[in-house]
Amino acid sequence: MSGRVKRKSLKALAAEGHEEFFPSAVSALKRKQRLEDSVVPLGPAPDNSIKEVGANISSPVPQKPADPPKQIRTCGKAGCAAEIPICFVGASDRCAGMSYTSRWYHLTSGEHFCNDCFDHFYRNTKPGFQAYCHWRDEWAANGKTEPTLKLYMQDQHLPYWVQCTKPDCTKWRQLSREVEITVEFIQSYYCGKKINGKKENPDACSVSEDHRVAQVYDPYWMHAVVQPPLLKHSPAAEFLVSYYPDGVGMSATGSVVPVTSRIDGSSIAPEDLWKMYHPGDVNKNFQPFYQPGEQGKALSVRPDIMEYDEVHEFPEYVREQAMYLGIRNLVVSLWYRNCKEWLTPRRCAEHLICRGLVRLLCVEELKRVLEFLTRKGIVNIGLLSPPQDCAAIPRQYSNENVIVIGAGTAGLAAARQLQNFGAKVTVLEARDRIGGRITDDSSLGLTVGRGAQIVNGCVNNPVTIMCEQAGAPVKTISERCSLFGETGERVSDKANRRIDFHFNAVLDAVGEWRKDKRPSNDVALYDKLMEMHGNFKEETQLNFSGVMVEEQLIGFHVSNLEYACGSRIDDVSALNWDQNESFAQFTGDHALLPHGYSTLLTRLAAGLNVELNTEVTSVDYTGELVVVRSTTGQEWTPTKVLVTLPLALLQEGTMKFNPPLSEEKQQALVHLGAGCIEKVALKFTHRFWQKRLNDEDFFGHVPSCQDSRGLFSVFFDLTAEGGSDYVLVSHISGPALNLIKDKTDQQVVDMATDVLRKLFPEETISDPTSYIVTHWRDDKYSKMAYSYVATGGQGEAYTVLAEEIDKKVYFAGEATNRHFPQTVTGAYLSGIREVAKMATP
Repeated sequence: MSGRVKRKSLKALAAEGHEEFFPSAVSALKRKQRLEDSVVPLGPAPDNSIKEVGANISSPVPQKPADPPKQIRTCGKAGCAAEIPICFVGASDRCAGMSYTSRWYHLTSGEHFCNDCFDHFYRNTKPGFQAYCHWRDEWAANGKTEPTLKLYMQDQHLPYWVQCTKPDCTKWRQLSREVEITVEFIQSYYCGKKINGKKENPDACSVSEDHRVAQVYDPYWMHAVVQPPLLKHSPAAEFLVSYYPDGVGMSATGSVVPVTSRIDGSSIAPEDLWKMYHPGDVNKNFQPFYQPGEQGKALSVRPDIMEYDEVHEFPEYVREQAMYLGIRNLVVSLWYRNCKEWLTPRRCAEHLICRGLVRLLCVEELKRVLEFLTRKGIVNIGLLSPPQDCAAIPRQYSNENVIVIGAGTAGLAAARQLQNFGAKVTVLEARDRIGGRITDDSSLGLTVGRGAQIVNGCVNNPVTIMCEQAGAPVKTISERCSLFGETGERVSDKANRRIDFHFNAVLDAVGEWRKDKRPSNDVALYDKLMEMHGNFKEETQLNFSGVMVEEQLIGFHVSNLEYACGSRIDDVSALNWDQNESFAQFTGDHALLPHGYSTLLTRLAAGLNVELNTEVTSVDYTGELVVVRSTTGQEWTPTKVLVTLPLALLQEGTMKFNPPLSEEKQQALVHLGAGCIEKVALKFTHRFWQKRLNDEDFFGHVPSCQDSRGLFSVFFDLTAEGGSDYVLVSHISGPALNLIKDKTDQQVVDMATDVLRKLFPEETISDPTSYIVTHWRDDKYSKMAYSYVATGGQGEAYTVLAEEIDKKVYFAGEATNRHFPQTVTGAYLSGIREVAKMATP
């Protein structure tokens, strides 16, 4: 609108019956009117002249001249736009309303209170003093900021503002100061709604919006706000009981207060503290905030300080962060309370409760915060799609035509997110199925993951979120693992603990050695481990007995390390084998997905345009558009392309880039290794291993010689509780891969069965009734399991490989995720990361 709409006066609005929208101002007008009606006008009275006795003439009684009216004071706050301040409190009988006061106290450019109302609460002789003292004591006990009277006015006396829910209205209205609002009230409010017994006004939506509403959206309005808004009844409160509420953007009254001990001084049991810190209706694996002093927990945020990306996105909040933190913590808490529903601005705004005009600004800023958190993949991720009437991010970020190469976890995650953001997406997959290195097999009567089936650390893991969304079961894996020698003897717990301590001490020694080393000093991890192992024995005079237990247990722990690295540690960097451990990792239980990952990936791919049996041969990004070609000669010309090929295929150059990849990327490909692990699953007629185990989910096999290191080191029991399909799964890794290189599947199965017969000599073990043997090393479209840092390489290689080219060619996959390589979670997050890059202006 180009013209200005003439506003009706407050008196006119009151006369029309709309006083509920302007209660403080109308009350002030009424008091002023009563005062005017009670005053007798000064001046001569012609018919009632007073005559002195004996006087021959009549004369009026001399009148004292009237005092000139006092000029109404303006607010003394620099930058305040209010020409005639109005007291919103009205607590004192002498409240100035909108007339004269000796001083105005400023909260915002549209909200002030007068000196008489200040005195009403501040002076110990006034009626409101006790109420103020009670509030001040509560705030001092629970908050960290100073409980000033201005803060008291904001926290207790500013009126609430709510928005009409009628789609053709949506005007903001100020409520009477006595009215409290709730989520339900906000959800159902409409103009003229009956409140506190007042009569409804059916034509209330036609009343003009208060002129102060428009002022709130002026960029300079926020600069004149004295107190940052602090939210009441925030859904974040129960997550953050160990913080000062006002330190995380919440009011110190009406919120969950920090508790460290009971009122009687007794301590609180750990399980009760857990319930306090984590609301009972929330999955225990959802821990979105760090608790005080806590660190190293992936995808948790610090609730009392802005993170680096947030500072970059919202620099205007850096000096005073309370408003941003309150909104961000609210959004994150709502997401983890219900990740099955897309988080919309409206849903968040219903929980955003604070007094005063600043609530309007908070609701507006909430849209920016929610968009940012969605774009970054903090909320609104997984298997969801946004409602049709809700844009996931502003449309100017999403007008893209994107080709995703590869329908593995990274490709599907990115495609889903891009489609949610409004982009046109096509996924090209060379196989005849989705999933990449994830594929599940049900031929044994239950689900066996030929690739991944384990979740490494469930807390805040996006896989856990997708399981929650899909209703997919998650089985926690017990930590206990009995170890058996090749002749069936059980390794004593004492010996196991002793060697476990020794092995970790050796790894610590490697960590100390590398502190002052340069990349040129790198050696193979196995060589350095054996060197430190020898040094440790010599320096500590540790006497190994010479029997199987000690030295062979060392070999068992080495084989576990090789399984974690996906390679012989003869090829792994001693300097950087665990480079991602310097970043926060996923904590909590490790878990098995009984129904496999395919359930999640199928849901992730639903509604996407996936073209199977389409092998891409080249990506040409020399022009304005990218040209993608397949083996059949088909071409696509997207604005952007996302490459999610496994590392081994990038190293072989099976897909050509024009121009070729940079020297830096070529070096990164050299510095990373493509590891391999194979799986064997065996189905038996009975659960013969159960007798010697104590409800353990897996047991270990200690090899007798170094050549068999990694040959069926651990057997996992996949048998479902109460199930009749008895299945064991084991792995082949490290040097043992050479032992099966030229073996048939049946020969590999026979080798595994022979190992089991030696481990359980007291049992009669028949041949497996059926089996599964994987061949990832020979798979044309993978040729690997997962990546590792090769000798002479650095963790920075993951980052270099992830760098986009000319904002046209992007890369994702576990081998591009420096923080979480080697995992399904890392692959998923790499896809989300690349979409965030594309969507950021």
